[in-house]
Amino acid sequence: MAGGVRPLRGLRALCRVLLFVSQFCILSGGESTEIPPYVMKCPSNGLCSRLPADCIDCTTNFSCIYGKPVTFDCAVKPSVTCVDQDFKSQKNFIINMTCRFCWQLPETDYECTNSTSCMTVSCPRQRYPANCTVRDHVHCLGNRTFPKMLYCNWTGGYKWSTALALSITLGGFGADRFYLGQWREGLGKLFSFGGLGIWTLIDVLLIGVGYVGPADGSLYI
Repeated sequence: MAGGVRPLRGLRALCRVLLFVSQFCILSGGESTEIPPYVMKCPSNGLCSRLPADCIDCTTNFSCIYGKPVTFDCAVKPSVTCVDQDFKSQKNFIINMTCRFCWQLPETDYECTNSTSCMTVSCPRQRYPANCTVRDHVHCLGNRTFPKMLYCNWTGGYKWSTALALSITLGGFGADRFYLGQWREGLGKLFSFGGLGIWTLIDVLLIGVGYVGPADGSLYI
């Protein structure tokens, strides 16, 4: 008899647990407590008009006149809290901006990937394909990430003043070319005594005007 009561008590306890779990799910509405990833970029209780673009949804009008001021109706995304000028909680607000697409923004308003495989010193100047992303606090029309062709503009740490000083003082021994990573030209100058001085004078002029640069194709600093 006692052996039959124990399984019955265990079954009742299991039913109570299942009932508690089902009631908890009903009261919580079955919603997930997972925090959206964009919330990390959204300052809590800050001004709604200064929220990053990832924190809001705006009704944009692509027929606005380029370069003219325009206002858009915006609303904060779920799990984002912000206030108005009077520090009152706000969900819907207006943003003032200039009518232009993201790829039309000034270079200071976005960041682009850099390339260290293109030649900065070349004629004509080389370009490379870059992916650019608009800064968080800047609002614009269209995709916030866009491709753009940019001029090669990177440096390997070579100083123009150092290269010029070496060309003037030790150019006859190829020190300027060695410094710039041009080993073949450096050896040629070393064993020809700077081309009997002619090559040395030419290099002083070429380095002085920036025509001869580092072998890796970077810019001077």
